[in-house]
Amino acid sequence: MSFLQKLISGVTRLNDVIGRWIALLVFVMSALLLLEVVCRYLLNSPTVWTSELTQFVFGVYAIMAGGYVMAHKGHVNVDLLYSRFSVRTQAIIDVFTSVLFYIFILAFLYFASSMAWESFQGQETTYSAWNPPVWPVKAFMPLAIGLVLLQGTVKLLRDIAVAINPDNARVLKDSIDDGTEEPH
Repeated sequence: MSFLQKLISGVTRLNDVIGRWIALLVFVMSALLLLEVVCRYLLNSPTVWTSELTQFVFGVYAIMAGGYVMAHKGHVNVDLLYSRFSVRTQAIIDVFTSVLFYIFILAFLYFASSMAWESFQGQETTYSAWNPPVWPVKAFMPLAIGLVLLQGTVKLLRDIAVAINPDNARVLKDSIDDGTEEPH
């Protein structure tokens, strides 16, 4: 297996594993909300922290899913004409449009890192009755964006390889799929 294929597979597998673990946070959120309902309506003793903690867990869940969604080609895609093009033409288009991806993701990474660092330095809290720190949640933003950046980079590398030689489409996989999609 070539170095490029190992890199692509490794990053894609990393995002897949992280995404599958992050998906389990749905059960944590459900348990927290169920706990709140039980405490509020059965024990007549509502909590001050379950709703806010659920929001924090959901925030981590939502941002950490980006790399997984990209690895599974789950992001919104308008492909009225794109799907009719050959694999090589699609790769060439993707190489050119990756410029937009990098502008967005690098700006997002810069601002998210700055926001997370400022939150950590200032020991930012929510100023609610519970008043938990916010920086641990914000620290996930640069990590999540980094995972999307990695997945986008291996996609770009694959697209370049396919643009050069369309036969690479069969060898280099940049996403998790069931193998039913055939090259054009």
